Parts: sequence; C-alpha cells; structure tokens
Amino acid sequence: MPDAKIAPNLPQWMLDHIQRYLSSGGTDGHMYEVTPPGYPEMVVPALLLTTTGRKSGERFIFPLFYGETGDGYVIVASKGGAPEHPGWYKNLVANPEVEVQVGTRKLKARARTVSGEERARLWTQALEFWPPYADYEKKTDREIPVVVLDPIV
Repeated sequence: MPDAKIAPNLPQWMLDHIQRYLSSGGTDGHMYEVTPPGYPEMVVPALLLTTTGRKSGERFIFPLFYGETGDGYVIVASKGGAPEHPGWYKNLVANPEVEVQVGTRKLKARARTVSGEERARLWTQALEFWPPYADYEKKTDREIPVVVLDPIV
C-alpha cells in the first residue's frame, strides 16, 4: 500500500495504531488491546482497509476491527453510532475494490454490504468480537452496515 495515505481526521489512538501496524509489517497491531468505556480490557483483531476516495480519487488507510467469514472478512460501518455512515464506507460503496492487510497478509478484495439473514448472522458475530457495537446501534437511527470483504483471486 505504498501510495496510500493515512485517512485524515482520525483520532490519535487510531493514528498510533496504524503506525504500529505499518512500521512492523503487520506483526504488531494486528491484535489490538483496548478497554472500551464500560467494558473490561479486550483483545480485538484489527485489519487495515485501503479505499479509494469517492471525491479525491486518493487511496486512504483505515484501521478496523474484523471477524472472519469463509475466506473473507467482516467489518462494521458503525462510526461509534454517529448519525451518518463513516467516510471509508461511502468510499467502498462508490468503489468496492479495496486492499486489505490482515496481520502480515495483504490482499485485494471486493466489498459488499450484506442484508437479511446474512446480515443478522454476521451482526451477531460482530457483537462477539466487538461488544460495543450493541451500544452504537442504540445511539443511531440508521441501520449500521455490515460489510464482507471477499478476496479477489
């Protein structure tokens, strides 16, 4: 992901996380230790998602918690329960071809937003790897998108 930039306006903890991940080649930062408000400390798997900006055409890197489904990965466009979707989600809707780094593994993937039974099943799985999604869901009127990143082979 040499021509990709770290997404603008990220909080410092995310910037620090991305730097650890990138500088170690993915050996540090893949498993992220965090203590969310109201929860015990947890270790959550994190990946780096690179999207193409829908307006700028520039490539941006975002750190996201994830789960696995088949040979793909599940991510959630929660934005902490904000009323609008995160920018990275809007980018991948406009251009679903993305790059993903999971630990030291790098791959190209196609993003797709899931619905119906698949969304319900993967939402339950997402609550297992990041329980605060339940709190985020209560804070917003929008349906929080659940996205599968299918590897392109």
